[in-house]
Amino acid sequence: MDAAVAAVPRRRREPTAYSELSRQVQALGLMERRLGYYAVKACLLAGALASVGAITVWLGDSWLQLLVAAGLGLVLTQIAFFSHDAAHRQVFRSGPANDRLALVLGNAVSGLSTAWWSRKHSRHHAAPNQEGRDPDIVAGVVAFTAMAATSRRRRVTAWLTTKQGWFFFPLLLLEGLNLHVESLRALLGRQPVKRSRRWLELGLLVVRHSGLLVALVWLLPLGKMAAFVGVELAVFGLYLGCSFAPNHTGMPVIPAGARLDFMHRQVLASRNVRGGRMVTFLMGGLNYQIEHHLFPSMPRPNLRRARAVVRPFCAAQQVPYTEVGPLAAYGIVVRHLNQVGLGARQTFQCPLIATYRPRG
Repeated sequence: MDAAVAAVPRRRREPTAYSELSRQVQALGLMERRLGYYAVKACLLAGALASVGAITVWLGDSWLQLLVAAGLGLVLTQIAFFSHDAAHRQVFRSGPANDRLALVLGNAVSGLSTAWWSRKHSRHHAAPNQEGRDPDIVAGVVAFTAMAATSRRRRVTAWLTTKQGWFFFPLLLLEGLNLHVESLRALLGRQPVKRSRRWLELGLLVVRHSGLLVALVWLLPLGKMAAFVGVELAVFGLYLGCSFAPNHTGMPVIPAGARLDFMHRQVLASRNVRGGRMVTFLMGGLNYQIEHHLFPSMPRPNLRRARAVVRPFCAAQQVPYTEVGPLAAYGIVVRHLNQVGLGARQTFQCPLIATYRPRG
Protein backbone atom coordinates (compact mmCIF):
# COMPACT_ATOMS: atom_id res chain seq x y z
CA MET A 1 0.00 0.00 0.00
CA ASP A 2 2.78 2.43 0.97
CA ALA A 3 4.67 1.59 -2.21
CA ALA A 4 1.57 2.26 -4.28
CA VAL A 5 1.07 5.63 -2.62
CA ALA A 6 4.72 6.51 -3.12
CA ALA A 7 4.43 5.59 -6.79
CA VAL A 8 1.70 8.17 -7.37
CA PRO A 9 3.41 11.32 -8.66
CA ARG A 10 2.74 14.43 -6.60
CA ARG A 11 1.04 17.29 -8.35
CA ARG A 12 3.46 20.13 -8.86
CA ARG A 13 2.26 23.56 -7.90
CA GLU A 14 1.81 25.88 -10.82
CA PRO A 15 4.25 28.78 -10.58
CA THR A 16 2.58 32.08 -9.70
CA ALA A 17 3.19 35.28 -11.60
CA TYR A 18 5.10 36.65 -8.61
CA SER A 19 7.35 33.60 -8.39
CA GLU A 20 8.26 34.04 -12.05
CA LEU A 21 8.96 37.75 -11.53
CA SER A 22 11.04 36.92 -8.46
CA ARG A 23 13.04 34.39 -10.47
CA GLN A 24 13.86 37.04 -13.09
CA VAL A 25 14.88 39.56 -10.43
CA GLN A 26 17.07 37.02 -8.64
CA ALA A 27 18.74 36.04 -11.92
CA LEU A 28 19.78 39.66 -12.48
CA GLY A 29 21.38 39.79 -9.03
CA LEU A 30 19.12 42.61 -7.88
CA MET A 31 18.73 41.14 -4.37
CA GLU A 32 22.49 41.22 -3.74
CA ARG A 33 23.71 43.59 -1.01
CA ARG A 34 25.26 46.95 -2.03
CA LEU A 35 27.69 47.56 0.83
CA GLY A 36 29.77 50.06 -1.14
CA TYR A 37 26.73 52.25 -1.84
CA TYR A 38 25.65 52.25 1.79
CA ALA A 39 29.20 52.85 3.06
CA VAL A 40 29.50 55.98 0.89
CA LYS A 41 26.04 57.15 1.96
CA ALA A 42 26.92 56.62 5.63
CA CYS A 43 30.07 58.73 5.27
CA LEU A 44 28.22 61.52 3.44
CA LEU A 45 25.43 61.62 6.04
CA ALA A 46 27.92 61.58 8.92
CA GLY A 47 29.77 64.46 7.24
CA ALA A 48 26.54 66.40 6.71
CA LEU A 49 25.52 65.92 10.35
CA ALA A 50 28.95 66.99 11.59
CA SER A 51 28.84 70.06 9.32
CA VAL A 52 25.46 71.08 10.72
CA GLY A 53 26.88 70.79 14.26
CA ALA A 54 29.99 72.80 13.37
CA ILE A 55 27.96 75.58 11.73
CA THR A 56 25.64 75.71 14.74
CA VAL A 57 28.59 76.25 17.10
CA TRP A 58 30.22 78.78 14.75
CA LEU A 59 27.06 80.90 14.37
CA GLY A 60 26.29 81.04 18.07
CA ASP A 61 23.50 83.40 19.18
CA SER A 62 22.00 84.27 15.81
CA TRP A 63 18.62 83.98 14.10
CA LEU A 64 20.48 82.45 11.16
CA GLN A 65 20.35 79.30 13.31
CA LEU A 66 16.84 78.76 11.94
CA LEU A 67 18.38 78.02 8.53
CA VAL A 68 20.68 75.53 10.23
CA ALA A 69 17.65 74.00 11.95
CA ALA A 70 16.00 73.52 8.55
CA GLY A 71 19.18 71.88 7.28
CA LEU A 72 19.23 69.59 10.31
CA GLY A 73 15.65 68.56 9.54
CA LEU A 74 16.67 67.63 5.99
CA VAL A 75 19.70 65.63 7.13
CA LEU A 76 17.71 63.77 9.81
CA THR A 77 15.11 62.83 7.21
CA GLN A 78 17.80 61.34 4.98
CA ILE A 79 19.08 59.41 8.01
CA ALA A 80 15.52 58.19 8.63
CA PHE A 81 15.47 56.88 5.04
CA PHE A 82 18.71 55.01 5.80
CA SER A 83 17.14 53.56 8.95
CA HIS A 84 14.14 52.50 6.85
CA ASP A 85 16.47 50.59 4.51
CA ALA A 86 18.19 48.87 7.42
CA ALA A 87 14.86 47.91 9.01
CA HIS A 88 13.93 46.25 5.71
CA ARG A 89 17.19 44.23 5.81
CA GLN A 90 18.55 45.99 2.72
CA VAL A 91 22.03 46.87 3.98
CA PHE A 92 23.64 43.73 5.46
CA ARG A 93 23.06 40.02 4.90
CA SER A 94 22.73 39.50 8.65
CA GLY A 95 19.33 40.32 10.15
CA PRO A 96 20.72 41.28 13.58
CA ALA A 97 23.29 43.59 11.96
CA ASN A 98 20.51 45.38 10.07
CA ASP A 99 18.47 45.63 13.27
CA ARG A 100 21.36 47.18 15.18
CA LEU A 101 21.98 49.71 12.42
CA ALA A 102 18.27 50.62 12.28
CA LEU A 103 18.26 51.02 16.06
CA VAL A 104 21.22 53.42 16.04
CA LEU A 105 19.98 55.47 13.08
CA GLY A 106 16.37 55.47 14.18
CA ASN A 107 16.50 55.92 17.95
CA ALA A 108 19.90 57.46 18.61
CA VAL A 109 20.00 59.83 15.63
CA SER A 110 16.52 60.45 14.17
CA GLY A 111 14.82 60.17 17.56
CA LEU A 112 12.11 57.70 16.54
CA SER A 113 11.33 54.33 18.11
CA THR A 114 12.43 51.56 15.76
CA ALA A 115 10.21 48.96 17.45
CA TRP A 116 7.12 51.16 17.11
CA TRP A 117 7.85 52.09 13.51
CA SER A 118 8.77 48.54 12.41
CA ARG A 119 5.57 47.04 13.84
CA LYS A 120 3.40 49.71 12.19
CA HIS A 121 5.27 49.62 8.88
CA SER A 122 5.22 45.80 8.68
CA ARG A 123 1.43 45.85 8.99
CA HIS A 124 1.29 48.43 6.21
CA HIS A 125 3.42 46.29 3.89
CA ALA A 126 1.28 43.21 4.61
CA ALA A 127 -1.92 44.95 3.49
CA PRO A 128 -1.33 48.34 1.83
CA ASN A 129 -4.46 50.48 1.55
CA GLN A 130 -6.72 47.74 2.94
CA GLU A 131 -9.44 48.90 5.29
CA GLY A 132 -9.11 47.48 8.77
CA ARG A 133 -5.56 46.23 8.19
CA ASP A 134 -3.34 49.09 7.01
CA PRO A 135 -2.55 51.40 9.96
CA ASP A 136 -1.51 54.17 7.57
CA ILE A 137 -5.13 54.78 6.48
CA VAL A 138 -6.67 54.68 9.95
CA ALA A 139 -8.76 57.79 10.61
CA GLY A 140 -6.88 60.56 12.36
CA VAL A 141 -6.69 64.29 11.72
CA VAL A 142 -6.93 63.42 8.01
CA ALA A 143 -9.51 60.94 6.66
CA PHE A 144 -7.97 58.78 3.93
CA THR A 145 -11.11 56.73 3.16
CA ALA A 146 -14.79 57.52 2.61
CA MET A 147 -15.72 55.40 5.63
CA ALA A 148 -13.50 57.51 7.87
CA ALA A 149 -14.84 60.75 6.38
CA THR A 150 -18.52 59.86 6.84
CA SER A 151 -17.94 58.99 10.51
CA ARG A 152 -17.22 62.63 11.36
CA ARG A 153 -20.36 64.24 12.74
CA ARG A 154 -19.17 67.42 14.43
CA ARG A 155 -19.73 70.53 12.35
CA VAL A 156 -16.18 71.89 12.59
CA THR A 157 -14.41 68.58 11.89
CA ALA A 158 -16.86 67.80 9.08
CA TRP A 159 -16.13 71.16 7.44
CA LEU A 160 -12.37 70.70 7.81
CA THR A 161 -12.64 67.22 6.29
CA THR A 162 -14.24 68.63 3.12
CA LYS A 163 -11.17 70.88 2.70
CA GLN A 164 -8.58 68.43 4.07
CA GLY A 165 -6.68 68.15 0.79
CA TRP A 166 -5.68 71.82 1.05
CA PHE A 167 -4.79 71.49 4.74
CA PHE A 168 -2.82 68.26 4.31
CA PHE A 169 0.61 69.70 3.55
CA PRO A 170 0.44 72.48 6.17
CA LEU A 171 -0.57 69.81 8.70
CA LEU A 172 2.61 67.90 7.86
CA LEU A 173 4.51 70.68 9.63
CA LEU A 174 3.22 69.09 12.85
CA GLU A 175 3.98 65.51 11.79
CA GLY A 176 7.55 65.56 13.12
CA LEU A 177 6.31 66.35 16.62
CA ASN A 178 3.56 63.75 16.26
CA LEU A 179 6.05 61.01 15.28
CA HIS A 180 8.24 61.72 18.31
CA VAL A 181 5.22 61.70 20.62
CA GLU A 182 3.89 58.44 19.14
CA SER A 183 7.30 56.82 19.57
CA LEU A 184 7.37 57.65 23.27
CA ARG A 185 3.73 56.64 23.76
CA ALA A 186 4.40 53.25 22.20
CA LEU A 187 7.40 52.58 24.44
CA LEU A 188 5.75 53.92 27.60
CA GLY A 189 2.41 52.23 26.88
CA ARG A 190 1.34 48.60 26.60
CA GLN A 191 2.29 47.90 23.00
CA PRO A 192 4.02 44.51 22.58
CA VAL A 193 7.73 45.33 22.89
CA LYS A 194 10.30 43.08 24.55
CA ARG A 195 11.16 44.46 27.97
CA SER A 196 14.91 44.66 27.27
CA ARG A 197 14.25 46.29 23.90
CA ARG A 198 11.79 48.74 25.45
CA TRP A 199 14.33 50.02 27.99
CA LEU A 200 17.13 50.12 25.44
CA GLU A 201 15.06 52.20 23.03
CA LEU A 202 13.82 54.51 25.78
CA GLY A 203 17.39 55.03 26.95
CA LEU A 204 18.58 55.90 23.45
CA LEU A 205 15.69 58.32 22.94
CA VAL A 206 16.37 60.05 26.26
CA VAL A 207 20.07 60.43 25.44
CA ARG A 208 19.29 61.69 21.94
CA HIS A 209 16.65 64.26 22.91
CA SER A 210 18.38 65.47 26.07
CA GLY A 211 21.72 65.72 24.27
CA LEU A 212 20.24 67.95 21.57
CA LEU A 213 18.46 70.15 24.11
CA VAL A 214 21.56 70.52 26.31
CA ALA A 215 23.64 71.57 23.29
CA LEU A 216 21.02 74.13 22.24
CA VAL A 217 20.66 75.51 25.78
CA TRP A 218 24.44 75.99 25.88
CA LEU A 219 24.45 77.80 22.52
CA LEU A 220 21.18 79.74 22.37
CA PRO A 221 18.82 81.74 24.56
CA LEU A 222 15.48 80.10 25.32
CA GLY A 223 13.47 81.81 22.58
CA LYS A 224 15.90 80.97 19.79
CA MET A 225 16.27 77.43 21.15
CA ALA A 226 12.49 76.89 20.98
CA ALA A 227 12.41 78.32 17.45
CA PHE A 228 15.30 76.06 16.41
CA VAL A 229 13.53 72.92 17.68
CA GLY A 230 10.25 74.02 16.08
CA VAL A 231 11.80 74.59 12.65
CA GLU A 232 13.74 71.31 12.78
CA LEU A 233 10.60 69.32 13.67
CA ALA A 234 8.51 71.13 11.05
CA VAL A 235 11.00 70.43 8.23
CA PHE A 236 11.47 66.83 9.37
CA GLY A 237 7.72 66.15 9.37
CA LEU A 238 7.04 67.97 6.10
CA TYR A 239 9.91 66.24 4.29
CA LEU A 240 8.94 62.77 5.52
CA GLY A 241 5.28 63.34 4.76
CA CYS A 242 5.97 64.63 1.25
CA SER A 243 8.08 61.53 0.60
CA PHE A 244 5.49 59.01 1.83
CA ALA A 245 2.20 60.66 0.79
CA PRO A 246 2.40 60.11 -3.01
CA ASN A 247 3.06 56.38 -2.62
CA HIS A 248 -0.48 55.16 -1.83
CA THR A 249 -2.82 58.10 -1.29
CA GLY A 250 -5.37 58.16 -4.12
CA MET A 251 -4.74 54.55 -5.12
CA PRO A 252 -7.50 51.92 -4.71
CA VAL A 253 -8.72 51.35 -1.17
CA ILE A 254 -9.09 47.58 -0.81
CA PRO A 255 -12.22 46.39 1.05
CA ALA A 256 -11.66 44.76 4.43
CA GLY A 257 -12.59 41.24 3.33
CA ALA A 258 -11.09 41.29 -0.16
CA ARG A 259 -8.73 38.49 -1.17
CA LEU A 260 -5.92 39.34 -3.53
CA ASP A 261 -2.73 37.52 -4.38
CA PHE A 262 0.52 39.14 -3.24
CA MET A 263 1.43 40.68 -6.58
CA HIS A 264 -1.97 42.27 -7.24
CA ARG A 265 -2.22 43.51 -3.66
CA GLN A 266 1.15 45.30 -3.78
CA VAL A 267 1.01 46.71 -7.32
CA LEU A 268 -2.60 47.90 -7.37
CA ALA A 269 -2.24 49.88 -4.14
CA SER A 270 1.13 51.51 -4.94
CA ARG A 271 2.27 54.38 -7.14
CA ASN A 272 5.71 55.21 -8.56
CA VAL A 273 6.94 58.78 -8.98
CA ARG A 274 9.02 59.62 -12.04
CA GLY A 275 11.94 62.03 -11.97
CA GLY A 276 15.23 60.18 -12.26
CA ARG A 277 18.11 60.17 -9.80
CA MET A 278 17.28 63.52 -8.21
CA VAL A 279 13.78 62.42 -7.21
CA THR A 280 15.21 59.11 -6.02
CA PHE A 281 17.67 60.97 -3.80
CA LEU A 282 15.07 63.40 -2.46
CA MET A 283 12.52 60.65 -1.73
CA GLY A 284 15.01 58.15 -0.34
CA GLY A 285 14.14 55.60 -3.04
CA LEU A 286 10.46 55.63 -2.08
CA ASN A 287 9.60 56.87 -5.58
CA TYR A 288 10.02 53.22 -6.68
CA GLN A 289 7.20 52.21 -4.38
CA ILE A 290 5.89 49.34 -6.51
CA GLU A 291 9.27 47.64 -6.68
CA HIS A 292 9.86 48.31 -2.98
CA HIS A 293 6.57 46.67 -2.03
CA LEU A 294 7.20 43.67 -4.26
CA PHE A 295 10.76 43.22 -2.95
CA PRO A 296 11.04 45.01 0.44
CA SER A 297 14.58 43.75 1.14
CA MET A 298 15.96 44.86 -2.23
CA PRO A 299 18.74 47.45 -1.73
CA ARG A 300 17.63 50.96 -2.64
CA PRO A 301 20.06 51.47 -5.56
CA ASN A 302 18.73 48.32 -7.29
CA LEU A 303 15.10 49.48 -7.38
CA ARG A 304 15.67 51.54 -10.55
CA ARG A 305 16.97 48.48 -12.39
CA ALA A 306 14.13 46.36 -11.05
CA ARG A 307 11.61 48.78 -12.56
CA ALA A 308 12.89 47.85 -16.02
CA VAL A 309 11.80 44.26 -15.28
CA VAL A 310 8.67 44.84 -13.20
CA ARG A 311 6.90 47.32 -15.47
CA PRO A 312 6.85 45.19 -18.66
CA PHE A 313 6.08 42.11 -16.56
CA CYS A 314 3.00 43.83 -15.10
CA ALA A 315 1.94 44.88 -18.61
CA ALA A 316 2.22 41.27 -19.81
CA GLN A 317 0.16 40.11 -16.80
CA GLN A 318 -2.38 42.92 -17.35
CA VAL A 319 -1.76 44.31 -13.86
CA PRO A 320 -2.16 48.14 -13.81
CA TYR A 321 1.21 49.77 -13.11
CA THR A 322 0.82 53.39 -11.99
CA GLU A 323 3.59 55.93 -12.46
CA VAL A 324 3.30 59.73 -12.58
CA GLY A 325 5.48 62.80 -12.19
CA PRO A 326 6.00 64.55 -8.82
CA LEU A 327 3.58 67.46 -9.44
CA ALA A 328 0.91 65.10 -10.73
CA ALA A 329 1.39 62.85 -7.69
CA TYR A 330 0.89 65.71 -5.22
CA GLY A 331 -2.09 66.94 -7.22
CA ILE A 332 -3.67 63.49 -6.94
CA VAL A 333 -3.11 63.51 -3.16
CA VAL A 334 -4.88 66.87 -2.75
CA ARG A 335 -7.80 65.96 -5.06
CA HIS A 336 -8.25 62.55 -3.49
CA LEU A 337 -8.36 63.87 0.07
CA ASN A 338 -10.81 66.61 -0.91
CA GLN A 339 -13.05 64.14 -2.72
CA VAL A 340 -12.96 61.74 0.22
CA GLY A 341 -13.91 64.65 2.47
CA LEU A 342 -16.84 65.50 0.22
CA GLY A 343 -18.10 61.95 0.47
CA ALA A 344 -16.74 60.47 -2.76
CA ARG A 345 -16.38 56.72 -2.52
CA GLN A 346 -13.08 56.52 -4.35
CA THR A 347 -11.19 58.55 -6.89
CA PHE A 348 -10.14 55.38 -8.69
CA GLN A 349 -12.28 52.28 -9.12
CA CYS A 350 -10.25 49.32 -10.28
CA PRO A 351 -12.24 46.49 -11.91
CA LEU A 352 -9.76 43.94 -10.59
CA ILE A 353 -10.38 45.14 -7.02
CA ALA A 354 -14.13 44.85 -7.53
CA THR A 355 -13.82 41.19 -8.51
CA TYR A 356 -12.24 40.41 -5.15
CA ARG A 357 -14.99 42.00 -3.05
CA PRO A 358 -16.54 39.49 -0.64
CA ARG A 359 -20.02 38.44 -1.66
CA GLY A 360 -22.74 38.19 0.93
